[in-house]
Amino acid sequence: MATLLGISSRMPLSVVQNHGLYHLSSVLLVLLTLSASVIGQTCTNYGETSPSNALSCLCPPGFGGATCAQPGCGGTIFDGSNRSLAQPSSSSSGFANLTASDCTCESGWGGVGCNVCTTSSACQVAYAAVNGNASATSGLDGLAGLNDTMVCNTAPTVWAAGELSCQVNNPTLEALYPLQSTLNILRTLNGSLSPLHNTSGTLLSPSTSSSIYAQLMYAGVEQFFCTASPCTQTSSNSTTSSGNTTSSTWTCQNLSCTCIPNATFCGGVPVSNLTSTIDGLTGTLIVACDSTNTCHFQQDTINSVFGSQGLSMEGCVFGECVTQAVIDTTNATSSAAAASGGTELSGGVIAGLAVVGVIIAFGLAVVAWGWYVQRAAKKLPFNGGQSGGISVRWFDISYIVQSPKNSPSSLISKSTIRGGKTILDSVSGSIESGQLMAILGPSGAGKTTLVELIAGKTKSGQYTGSITFPPHAPGHHPRVAFVPQSDILPSMLTVREALTFAASLRLPEALPASSKAALVSTVISKLGLDGIAETRIGATDGTGRGISGGEARRVSIGLELVGCPDVLVCDEPTSGLDSVSAFRVVNVLKELAREGGVAISHQDSHGHRKGVAVICSVHQPSSRLYHTFDSVHLLSKGRTLYSGPGGLAPAQYFMRMREGGGAGADVLPYEEGYNVADYLLDIASESPDIPSMPLEHNAVGETGLSVSSEEKTDGGKDIEALLSTQNLAPGTYVTTFLTQLQVLCGREWKVLKRDKTLFFAHVCIACVLGVFCGGLYYQTGLTIAGFQARVGCLFFMGSLIAFSSLSALYNIVEIRPLFLRERSNWYYSPTAWLLSRLIFDVIPLRIIPTIAVCTITYWMAGLAHDAVHFFKFLLVIVLYTLVMTLFNFLLGTLFRNGGIAILLSALSALYQMTYAGFFVHLASIPPVLRWLRWLCPLNYTLEAISVNEVSSGLMIKDNLQGVPVNVSATLIMQLLFGFGLNNYYRDILVLFAFIAGLGVSVIAVVWLKVRERR
Repeated sequence: MATLLGISSRMPLSVVQNHGLYHLSSVLLVLLTLSASVIGQTCTNYGETSPSNALSCLCPPGFGGATCAQPGCGGTIFDGSNRSLAQPSSSSSGFANLTASDCTCESGWGGVGCNVCTTSSACQVAYAAVNGNASATSGLDGLAGLNDTMVCNTAPTVWAAGELSCQVNNPTLEALYPLQSTLNILRTLNGSLSPLHNTSGTLLSPSTSSSIYAQLMYAGVEQFFCTASPCTQTSSNSTTSSGNTTSSTWTCQNLSCTCIPNATFCGGVPVSNLTSTIDGLTGTLIVACDSTNTCHFQQDTINSVFGSQGLSMEGCVFGECVTQAVIDTTNATSSAAAASGGTELSGGVIAGLAVVGVIIAFGLAVVAWGWYVQRAAKKLPFNGGQSGGISVRWFDISYIVQSPKNSPSSLISKSTIRGGKTILDSVSGSIESGQLMAILGPSGAGKTTLVELIAGKTKSGQYTGSITFPPHAPGHHPRVAFVPQSDILPSMLTVREALTFAASLRLPEALPASSKAALVSTVISKLGLDGIAETRIGATDGTGRGISGGEARRVSIGLELVGCPDVLVCDEPTSGLDSVSAFRVVNVLKELAREGGVAISHQDSHGHRKGVAVICSVHQPSSRLYHTFDSVHLLSKGRTLYSGPGGLAPAQYFMRMREGGGAGADVLPYEEGYNVADYLLDIASESPDIPSMPLEHNAVGETGLSVSSEEKTDGGKDIEALLSTQNLAPGTYVTTFLTQLQVLCGREWKVLKRDKTLFFAHVCIACVLGVFCGGLYYQTGLTIAGFQARVGCLFFMGSLIAFSSLSALYNIVEIRPLFLRERSNWYYSPTAWLLSRLIFDVIPLRIIPTIAVCTITYWMAGLAHDAVHFFKFLLVIVLYTLVMTLFNFLLGTLFRNGGIAILLSALSALYQMTYAGFFVHLASIPPVLRWLRWLCPLNYTLEAISVNEVSSGLMIKDNLQGVPVNVSATLIMQLLFGFGLNNYYRDILVLFAFIAGLGVSVIAVVWLKVRERR
């Protein structure tokens, strides 16, 4: 036995054991091989085991042998299993080699492997040689009796099952594999209609479904094979200058590829082993061919390397042996289907159109609803604009400004109150309608605080006491107008336009426009502004030409008068004016108090207009100015020293107090002829400790307006609610939202027309920057460096938008005071104001200049030269412009200090440049900081416009150390910047999300935070 196994009796025991194991393993290997042969044969090229013979395979046309590994050599595809095959060659490492086998094609056949027919006679002869006179349509339903003439279809369109053979010419591929590469593809649409379906040993498609078989041959040796199923064919015909052309696109699912081990592509050259790449090709396969003998082999991985068109194949030959009956019947069916319907829209296009449709429908619905509400408001009855006849009483008013406790917790929670400073201390007084009252006192006496409380302005401190407006019941409020100390006016409007703007928003819509215009004219006449009615107001801070300070003060008063107020409150209307202008302003106020101000004011039963109560805080009036006031209220350190009639009455009151002795003995004496106002200020400054005026002696008692017990009871309560805007101001807007928007847009349009330098400066600077940037990146090349320059150009434009949007921030900071004044007087809602800013600030000053600079740069830099990619680029740029504009709007509304807002905006622009993905590869950022990329709008913008650029089919053609490079720009983009190829629409949605989030934030901040608080 040992001798049979080749074991010497003289061998050591260990050697004998090892030798015996070796022979035993060899025997087992032989047995396993024989067993496998008996069970079934392993078929390559996606062949299938023959049902009649387990040791043979059914192979795709053009292949044969025991395992379908040998390509056909000569003969025709109708020979089936009887076809001669290429034999293995030692020069090709044992693989079957068509070149070494010296295979030649028969007449009428071509392509690598001789599988492509070129003439109809070749098909007829080859079919008859195998099947004799048998009809190729026999046994096929619906084709019996039709024309069964065999023809050769050499067009890209397939009727049953067609072959094509193409040369693969790619410089990058040829640099690695310099010999000839050829791709053979069998496209089977309906195998049962092909004359090959009865050919012995031939398999057209798995499970009779539509499919594709593909084999790549390199130097005559098969490298890998692929299949995909099911497939759909899309054909189109077009007419060009060269005649009618036909194109065919095959879209197949479930792609699967197999690399042949040790072939040149698959490990034969270890340095360039493509096995893992080829075996990993999955998903959707597209084979697009046209009548120019060019095809494209497209798949995601292949597209990322060779471009959006995939692997280009040239010199393609098409050949399909098919009966004329199949062509006739299939063509008729296809024509009917084409006539019954057009091109179907993709799901993404439908979804996009649906979103656009919803947005448009929502906008139209809002406009329609606004129009309906506006019409309803205009039909409401008008009550005649009654005003006047209202007195004002304030009783036991105290106001304390709180001192917050400084602690770290106060940054995130409400400050803890630790005492406070008393500004007003139990102040009481009153004024009847038709009277003009002066509130006097030195600086810091509380004059401004008192008039703001009477006007119902929002205050930051705590209030106690009550303010009532007889004959209104407590808790009800009349129209109280407030003229602030500083004149905040629209500089680009004329006096008449400013007053008309206020009248349009503060008077009911039921009042005709002609009546509003007449009212404005009346106000202009009463204020003595006829000579400057058509003059632009100009800057009231002295930085620009316009009306004078006294005229500006009268315009401020007029803005309140057009609202037909019941009570007019002015904070130091004479400050900053000369004596003549100050007297003119006070004289106007005196006349308004007596006559009620405007033509539509209320009249009593005798036909006389009821006067308006006018309250003014005055710092240091002249003697002439002082005697204009009907009553005086003197404050000192927040206490009421006197409240009653004006003229000499206050001096007489203090002289009686001095003569009475006691606490009043320190009162300064009054000298005859001395300015009473100066005397009162001397008392308030030098004798501040004298007692407050008793209630029974002040105006409340003298005018007979007694204080009810209910008011006295309420006097000890915190009356923040009583003094809030909701109670002392109308609390609602007089006009509808659509009217507010129309009036605001009208003003913005006038400002834009008159301040042309602002618009043209933006556009001209944008054009200059566009030419500069376009010249900097002029006609960038298609090399790797050129592609990097392209992305650099896109990055430059994004960064330019980020910094140029800073002007939007400055604009918000500049216009904020005017908005605060108009909002506090309930001119319009913040939403209407923001929408008008969006229309007349964002569009002309942000979007139009952005489009100008980017359009110039785009075409000068030589970016994707087609309309689709250009407008997709503009879409991203416009969205990013909106994002940055809204972001700066948010900073401008959050911070009153424009310097802080500008600093944060500049820092955010630098942050975006860092995380955009141009300077730093995002994958290289430490994970602890990498998450910040998701908050960077410029990252999404740069990715979207870069993906849009490479999706145009951009190919990189370069030479690296003598090796030609011809690859898709997609591959370079992913390697250098890490951008996702399919992220364009995701980035669009993210930018929309930024716009929505920032827009809601701006609206919320403006509603909740940007409000007047004194």
